[in-house]
Amino acid sequence: MRRAWMGLAMAGLGTGLTSALGGCVNVTAPDKPIVINLNINVTAQVVLKLDGEAKKVIEQNPGIF
Repeated sequence: MRRAWMGLAMAGLGTGLTSALGGCVNVTAPDKPIVINLNINVTAQVVLKLDGEAKKVIEQNPGIF
């Protein structure tokens, strides 16, 4: 029985706190524009391996590509 009263008291306390803290929220736009500076350096390295026969065909026909 005592636990039931304690539970009700805690529930009432929690409800009271949430209603006391629930106020207005004001949102205003900033005076200056938001600047996002992205310094990104992208480097790509491509490694190409050819099998022997393909390499010979390319060497025999240099204008193929």
